[in-house]
Amino acid sequence: MDTFFVSHGPPSMAIEESLPGRNFLKSWEDNNLVPQKPKSILLISAHWDTSEPSVNIIDGPNETIYDFYGFPSSLYQFKYPAPGAPELAKRVKELLMSNGGFEHVREDKKRGLDHGAWMPLMFMYPKADIPVCQLSIQSNNDGNYHYNMGRALSPLREEGVLIVGSGSATHNSRVPMITDGSVAPWAMEFTTWLTESLCNGRHVDVNNYENKAPHGKKAHPWPDHFYPLHVALGAAGPTSKAELVHQSWQYGSLSYASYRFSTV
Repeated sequence: MDTFFVSHGPPSMAIEESLPGRNFLKSWEDNNLVPQKPKSILLISAHWDTSEPSVNIIDGPNETIYDFYGFPSSLYQFKYPAPGAPELAKRVKELLMSNGGFEHVREDKKRGLDHGAWMPLMFMYPKADIPVCQLSIQSNNDGNYHYNMGRALSPLREEGVLIVGSGSATHNSRVPMITDGSVAPWAMEFTTWLTESLCNGRHVDVNNYENKAPHGKKAHPWPDHFYPLHVALGAAGPTSKAELVHQSWQYGSLSYASYRFSTV
């Protein structure tokens, strides 16, 4: 299995039918990005941030979590009742502790899927028939930490598990929206740097983007939407090949850049 990072956009993407980023996710199966149907999916979302690694262990259907407010009421009607993946969750815990050296991995037996998980998945796999497990990020750590977390999970790729990081290539909600179709230069420079770094195998630079990337802190004032990329990249391995599979923009600074990481 290849691994992926997808930029999931704001919650309103679920109802904004004209967005190219939404249409990219809807065409996931048609474009045959994952030729073999996954046995299960491990989803690393920007919207589950904990002090230590955590997995959700759900025996029945995952609950749909509406972890946002102030949006149209129609957004709170969506359901994505994908089955839980308790065996995968236990395997993730095992690998993180044995391969990654993590001392503690918490089991959460109540948490369902937040919008960083169910929103992209309802377009990618609309039948909701593939078991899904979520793994949390730790924004109090850095890119190297999350890359190494991914390295520990690499064996899952040989076990039919699709590993998907869900966040955003750029994520700064405090900058002014641009509505004339142009892209803020700083956002373009950062995303261009990111794509070039990934495609040229500069994983160390990506892991240390705060010091290596142009406008790194402006692109990600908080790292939560970026760390899922590091997990997916690490899981593919140091010799993996990166491919930009989608790029579009919203508000002039929100990048929907999404990547596939394949083992050479």
